[in-house]
Amino acid sequence: MYLRHTTRRKDGKTHVYWQLVRSVRRGRKVVQETVAQLGELDAQGRARAAALARSISGDGAVLAQRGLFERDEASAAVAVKLDQVRLEHARSFGAVWLGWLLWRALKFDELCSALMPRGREAVAWADVIAILVIGRLCEPSSELHVAERWYRTTALEDLLGVKSEDIYDERLYRALDRLLPHKEAIEQHLVKRLGQLFDLDYDLLLYDVTSTYFEGVADSNIARRGYSRDHRPDCVQVNIALVVTREGMPLGYEIFAGNVPDVTTVKDIVAGMERRFGKAKRVWVMDRGMVSAENIAWLNDTGRRYVIGTARAELKRWSRELADKNDWRHIREDVEIKVCRGPEGSETFLLCRSASRLEKEKAMHSRFSRQIEEGLDSLARRIAKSKRALDRGVLERQIGRLLQRNSRAASRYSISITEDQIAPAGLRLKWSARPEWDDWAGVSEGTYILRSNIHDWSDEELWKTYVQLSEAEAAFRIQKSDLCIRPIWHHKEERIKAHILVCFLAYAMWKTLQQWQSRAGLGDAPRTILTELSRIHAADIVLPLAEASCKELRLRCVVRPDREQAILLQHLGLTLPERLRPPHTTEM
Repeated sequence: MYLRHTTRRKDGKTHVYWQLVRSVRRGRKVVQETVAQLGELDAQGRARAAALARSISGDGAVLAQRGLFERDEASAAVAVKLDQVRLEHARSFGAVWLGWLLWRALKFDELCSALMPRGREAVAWADVIAILVIGRLCEPSSELHVAERWYRTTALEDLLGVKSEDIYDERLYRALDRLLPHKEAIEQHLVKRLGQLFDLDYDLLLYDVTSTYFEGVADSNIARRGYSRDHRPDCVQVNIALVVTREGMPLGYEIFAGNVPDVTTVKDIVAGMERRFGKAKRVWVMDRGMVSAENIAWLNDTGRRYVIGTARAELKRWSRELADKNDWRHIREDVEIKVCRGPEGSETFLLCRSASRLEKEKAMHSRFSRQIEEGLDSLARRIAKSKRALDRGVLERQIGRLLQRNSRAASRYSISITEDQIAPAGLRLKWSARPEWDDWAGVSEGTYILRSNIHDWSDEELWKTYVQLSEAEAAFRIQKSDLCIRPIWHHKEERIKAHILVCFLAYAMWKTLQQWQSRAGLGDAPRTILTELSRIHAADIVLPLAEASCKELRLRCVVRPDREQAILLQHLGLTLPERLRPPHTTEM
C-alpha cells in the first residue's frame, strides 16, 4: 500500500490531493486499487480525525493512552559510547496497539474485570481474554501458537503489563473456561456500548445460519455431520446462528448441533433475543432456509413482523403471475418487482427479477446442460462400441452420478436405457431435453420471491430491507476468512463454544474499526489498516553510558511511522506513542 497524489491549480493556488492506493493481482495482471480518497492533509482534516477518535475511544481512553506513554521531559542529558549503541527486543506494535484501543473503546476491559474479578491468579483473567481476542483480530491462530510464538513477538506485554513467560497454552485454555459463562452479559454490554458509539437502531434484525467444521477427532456432543457450507462433508461441524443489525453490527448468536436444520432454529433464536433484549416492534429478516409453514404461522400468531425469502419451489405457485408481463415495476436499473397478495390477505408476496441474477442462472444452466449432454454422448458411444454385454445397474449409477454433479439442470432431461437385441452391449441409451423445462426456465430464471406480513411499507422498502441480509452473510465471511473461526481444533464442547465467543468479540472489534475507518474516509477494509500498522515496531534502544563502564541506559521506543502510516493515523485521529517505558539503567 502506498500514497499517490495529484495536483490541481485553483484560484491561482496549487492543491495537492492524496490517495491511498494498493496493488492487487487480478489474473496475470497487477493493478492499482484506490483504498481511500484522503484529500488535502491540512489542520482541519487532522481536527476532524481527532474528533472522530474521541467519539470512538472516548476522552477518557485518549487521556489514559496519553498518560501511559507520557514522555519524561525532565530527562537529563547523558554521554554514551556511540560505537556500542544497539537495538534489541524488536516486536510488532502497531496492529496490537490498535486492537488494544478497540478493546478499550468497547469497554471490554472494564466488563471483563467486573465479570471476572482478580483473585489469587498470577495474571488477571481479563488480561488473558484480551490477549485471546486481540490475537484473533490481528493474527488469527490457535491458542498454542499464541502462547508459543505470537504473544512474545508483539508489544502487548507493554500494553497489558503481562510478561510473555506468564502466557502459556493451559492458561489460555482456562481463560476460555472462565469466559463462556458470561456470554449473555457480554452480549447485553455489547448492544449497549455499540448503540452509544454509533447510535444504532435495533428495530430491524438480520438472521442467518452457517456452519464451521472440526479438524481431528471431536468428542463434543454438538459436533455432528450435516449440510456443510464449507464443502467439507468429511468433517463434523457445529451450526452458528447469528443476529446482526442492518449495519452488520453483532447483537447475539446461538450454537446448534451440526445436524440441526436451519428451519428448526428460528423459534429458539427469536425467543432468546427477545428474552435478553426485550420484545419490541422489530422486523426479522431471514433467508429461505428458515421458511416453513410452522415458522410462518408462529411468527404471525405471535405478532412478530418479518421479511423472508422463499424456497424456489414457491415459484411454481406464482407461475401465472411470473409469466404475465403486466404490473412489473423497476425499482433499480437491473431489478424489477411485482406485488401480489397472499390468498388470505395477511401477507404480501413480492415477485422479484434481477438482470444480473438472470445472466448468472442462464450461464449456470447452460454449463450444466453442456456437461450432462457431453457425458451422455460419451456414454452412448461407449455402449455402441462395446463388444460385450454391459450391466444396466452400472450404467444407471454412472448416469446418476453425472446428474448429481450437474443437479441444477438434471431435470431437463428424459433418459432411458432400453434393451437392444442386436447390439453386443445388449442395451441402448436414449435421452432428450424436455421442452417444458426450457419454457419454465425462460420464465423463472433470475426470479425470487419475498413474503412479508408488513402492510405499512412500500414494496421498494420491503425489497431493500431483504437485500440487507447480505450484511449477515458478510459477517460470516469475515469470521471465516479474516478471523479464521474455522477449523476448530478443540475437543471439549465448552471450549468449542468459548472459541466461537472469542471470534464473536473479535468480530465486534472488527466492525467497530470498519465503522471508524469508514467515517474517517479510509474505506471499509479493516485488514488493510491492521496489515499496514503491523509494520510499526517497538524496540529497546540500548545506550552504554560513557561515565559508568558497567551500566547502560535502555529506552523502549516505538519506531516513527512512515508517510503512509502517518496519514492513516492522522485520519483515524490517533497519535502514536513514542515510548512504552520510562528510561532506566541496567547492569551490563
